[in-house]
Amino acid sequence: MKTLIKGGRLIDPANKTDAYLNLLLENGRVALVTGGCPAADETVDASGRIVCPGFIDIHMHEDPVGSDGKIRVKVFDCMLKMGVTTAVGGNCGSAKYDPAAYLDIVERDGAPVNVAMLAAHSYFRHRAGVKSRYDASTEEQRQRIEKLTADALSRGCAGVSFGLRYVPGTDADEFNRVVRCVSGTGKIITAHVRNDAAYVFESIKEAADAALAAGVPLEVSHIGSMAGFGQMKDTLRLTDEYRMNGLDITLDCYPYDAFSTSLGSATYDDGWLERYGCGYDVLEFCEGEFAGQRATEETFRKVRRELPSCVTVCHVMLENEVELALMSPSVMIGSDATLNEQGGHPRASGTFPRVLRFAREGKLSLYSAIEKMTSMPASRLGLSAKGRLNAGADADIVIFDPDTITDRATFEEPFAAPEGIDRVIIGGQTAYKDGVTVCGRLGQAVRIFNKN
Repeated sequence: MKTLIKGGRLIDPANKTDAYLNLLLENGRVALVTGGCPAADETVDASGRIVCPGFIDIHMHEDPVGSDGKIRVKVFDCMLKMGVTTAVGGNCGSAKYDPAAYLDIVERDGAPVNVAMLAAHSYFRHRAGVKSRYDASTEEQRQRIEKLTADALSRGCAGVSFGLRYVPGTDADEFNRVVRCVSGTGKIITAHVRNDAAYVFESIKEAADAALAAGVPLEVSHIGSMAGFGQMKDTLRLTDEYRMNGLDITLDCYPYDAFSTSLGSATYDDGWLERYGCGYDVLEFCEGEFAGQRATEETFRKVRRELPSCVTVCHVMLENEVELALMSPSVMIGSDATLNEQGGHPRASGTFPRVLRFAREGKLSLYSAIEKMTSMPASRLGLSAKGRLNAGADADIVIFDPDTITDRATFEEPFAAPEGIDRVIIGGQTAYKDGVTVCGRLGQAVRIFNKN
C-alpha cells in the first residue's frame, strides 16, 4: 500500500531540510520525497501542518510486565499520544524486567511505540546477588554483573545505563568495570550521576572520566534535575570542556522544574532538605493515603516507612535553569517518564508538545526543537533509519499543528493527552489520529548490535 502525505511543511534536521515537500510511503519506509503528487492508495492532506520524523524519547521508564508475561501498557500509550514513535527504556540503571527479554516481548506482541532498551546496571547488580543498594559488591558479584551486562548488549540492548544516585554502594572499581563492558561495541553509557545540586560537578567528572578512559560515548541523564539549582551554566561549560578534549558527551532534559522519584529512593536519604535548601512542603505525593497533597515531616516519615515505592514529585528546580539547558546545542529532549495506576509526573504525557509550545513562545526555534527530539537522539543511539525522512528511512512520522500544539497534562491530571497532534505514523501505518489510538501494536523491538 502506498500513502502520500502532501501539502505539509517538512522539517527534517537530519537532512537539513525545512521545505514544502510531499512524502510517499510504501512497505514501512519513505519511498520518495517529492514536490509532486504521485499516485497512492491513500492521501493525507497535511496543509497547514508540520510533517517531521517521529519523536525519539531517549530517556523514559518502561511499563511493567504482568504475571501473564505481557506488558501492562500505560506509559507507552502516553508516549504515542504525544508524538513519540521510539522510546528507550531501562534508564537510570533500573529495569522492570530483564531488558533483552523485554525486547523479546515487544517483538512478540508489539507495543504502542517502537521500544529500545538499555542494559540496566542496578537491575543486574540485584540479579548478581547484591542485597542492598548500600552494599559493596564482592569480586564474584562484579564478575557476574559484567557477564549479565555483556549478554544483554549481545542481545541488542542499546548500551548500559547507570543510576549511581540510587546505588551508593557502587564504588569506582565496579562502575569502571561495567563501563568497560561497552568498550568496542560502538554503544553508549547513560548516567544518572552520583549526586546533584552543589555536588553535580564532581559527579559529572566521575562519569566523564570513566567514559573517556573506556573510549565510550556518555549521555548525562535529565540534567535539569541534576544541575537546575543554580549550577547549569557551569555544568554546561564543564561538559563542553570534556567534549572539546575528546569525549563524546551529550545530555538530555525534560521541560519541567520538578523531578519525580519514589519516596524510598536514596534521593530522599538524610541531607536532602539541606541539599536543596527547602522544606518538606516541596514534595508532593502521587499515590496512597496522601495523593495530591504536599508533605509534612510527619507524612514524609510515615509514607517513607510504610510505602517506600510511593511516587513523588519534588518541586525544587529553577525554571530559568531548565530553560538554559533546553537551549544548549548539546542537550536533547528526554521525558524521564514513569507512571503508576494512580498517576505521576505530567512529563509522561506532556514533554514533547510542551517543548513545541516553548518553540511557539520563542524560547527556542521550531527547527531546533524538532532536532532535539529526532535527529539528535537517533544519532546518539546510532539509529541510521530513524529520526529522519529521506528516501529509505523508516516511515515513523508526526503531523502536528504548530499553532495549536500544547501539553494539557498537569500535576493534578497527569494523563491528559496533548492537543494539536493530527496523526502519528509508525512503520508507514497510522497509529494515532485526531485524539484516538487507531492501532496500539505497531511498535517493534529496536535492537542495536555491535557497531564496531
